[in-house]
Amino acid sequence: MILINIVNNAKKYYFLIKQLIIRDFKVKYKRSILGIMWSILYPLLTMMVMSIVFSQMFKFRVDGVNYLVYLLTGLVIFNYFTEASNSAMASVVSNFSLINKVYIPKYIFPLSKILFVAINFFLTLIPLLLIILFTGSGDTKCEINIYYLLLPYVFICMIMFTLGMGLILSTISIFFRDIFYIYGVLLTIWTYLTPIFYDISMLPDNIQYYMQYNPLYQFINFARTIILFNNVPTLNNFIMCGLFGVLFLLVGIVVFRKNQDKFIYYV
Repeated sequence: MILINIVNNAKKYYFLIKQLIIRDFKVKYKRSILGIMWSILYPLLTMMVMSIVFSQMFKFRVDGVNYLVYLLTGLVIFNYFTEASNSAMASVVSNFSLINKVYIPKYIFPLSKILFVAINFFLTLIPLLLIILFTGSGDTKCEINIYYLLLPYVFICMIMFTLGMGLILSTISIFFRDIFYIYGVLLTIWTYLTPIFYDISMLPDNIQYYMQYNPLYQFINFARTIILFNNVPTLNNFIMCGLFGVLFLLVGIVVFRKNQDKFIYYV
């Protein structure tokens, strides 16, 4: 019932969501010569720097795969979550002046941030695709395969998970502003606890077991199984991705709705 109401409200306020997303694009690329092209160039340049740092300077390798694609697949997914959750966390606080003037469902603001970053995320897939096509050789050469049709599933799960986290974080930020600083530290820890630039096989067996409860590892592993190994993710991977997406979204909705009427007293 809650989800139906949210979907109906999203349709009702579609124009507002669209305008908020357009505003974010204008603010992000204001006075930029290349404008939206930076959505493609910036991640491409970042990918090049990271690949040089980890593959050349630190000599990281993953046997049997194109390490550049391995690294960048993890980075693209983790960077989406980082940017989207950070933006959603501050969305209600930064739009308080608008909330104070007219009635608007407050979850519109975290939702618009998640969608805005999602658009940027899909643009970053373009340079990633180019790297997949034009790097590697022999056994490490990646090929576009039929299993790519499964990637939208993990992207939807990832967006649901991130929206749920965004709703929780935006709620906490109203009552506890220190979360803006604490969350940055937590993200740094989360980065190293997620096998983005290293292989999970480097970890002890007991830690590998607990890694399956890391949502971002599940999303990244799902994508890597398809892109790097030309294979179908395991049934467990499908279930865990869907479970994390739905569970965190529901928890986020409940937490946000339960506290949203109190926002006006704390912002």
